Amino acid sequence: MRQRLKVRVTASKLRAMRTADFHFDLPADLIAQHPATKRDGSRLLALHRAENRIEHSQFPQILQFLRPGDVLVLNNSKVIPARLRGVNGKTGGKFEVLLLEENALNDWWVMLRPGKNARLGTEIVFHDAKGQPGKLRAAVAEINAEGHRRLKFFGTKNIHDELDSFGEMPLPPYIQRHAESPEDKDRYQTVFAKTEGSVAAPTAGLHFTPELLDQIRAAGVKVCFVTLHVGLGTFLPVKAENLAEHKMHEERFELGEETVRAISEAKKSGRRVVAAGTTTVRVLESVAAQNAGNINVFNGKTSIFIFPPFRFQVVDALLTNFHLPCSTLLMLVSAFAAPGEVRGREMILSAYAEAVRERYRFFSYGDAMLIL
Repeated sequence: MRQRLKVRVTASKLRAMRTADFHFDLPADLIAQHPATKRDGSRLLALHRAENRIEHSQFPQILQFLRPGDVLVLNNSKVIPARLRGVNGKTGGKFEVLLLEENALNDWWVMLRPGKNARLGTEIVFHDAKGQPGKLRAAVAEINAEGHRRLKFFGTKNIHDELDSFGEMPLPPYIQRHAESPEDKDRYQTVFAKTEGSVAAPTAGLHFTPELLDQIRAAGVKVCFVTLHVGLGTFLPVKAENLAEHKMHEERFELGEETVRAISEAKKSGRRVVAAGTTTVRVLESVAAQNAGNINVFNGKTSIFIFPPFRFQVVDALLTNFHLPCSTLLMLVSAFAAPGEVRGREMILSAYAEAVRERYRFFSYGDAMLIL
């Protein structure tokens, strides 16, 4: 049975936190447009919170920062080729469609551009990877308050079977290319991706290779998984002036028995839980917030919004990429830098400033940061 978790820190503590407080200047040439030549070839900036000290390294050296007995938790959600291109069946006008959430078989909420030309009843004919019209079609069945369209697909038994032929990897808008690169189907996916459902990659996991994961296990680190399907909110800016007014998007997740057991045993014996990615943090802290700090098997949705001065109950260390200015992801890592306080924002922005000076690569295909 799926459940919804809604976790918010009380607004009274957070009126001073403003979206603009999380702005920083980033040179455009530091936004990674392609992945590193080797999957584990990224750089790694380690932030030691207790000393507010930065250490520069390479990603394979993450082994130096892990301890025997640590539990490393990864998000194994698989990115689907969620971007489709097609034309209006009557006028021939072009459409770009991003699948957002599946309601039922061949029934999806989507983001569609240009939306003004997609009225109720509009029929869309989709083009395959070669740009040729195919059998896959859809009709606009509903329009919600956010302007998203509900599409009913036809011409196929199951749209999932058509995505490899018709879909493109849903690269974020700051990766500005004329077309998808052949490398994206492999590199915008973790090597441990298992359960289909994300429309954006859980990017902290992109750096791991099978060989590196084997070395981590051999060092006495327990590797386990959660599943959170990354949704549209990854691309959305925070429009509210005050953080307490922002409404977080919901995302589906699953926390299984093996991971619950590994984490519970680690917490009881004083060993660390190392989360790979903000999505993993959201799963673990969502469940703990509803269960007196403990975690349990769970399958549902979360709309948790983590920002200073959030108090973390499960995660002890965080591996993450470098995030967009004023994004909810930057707010989460700022909270993690100084749990229960607001000074984490300054720590993270200072670390980001050094990353800019040292020419680190930012965002999805960029370098990594480890907060200890």
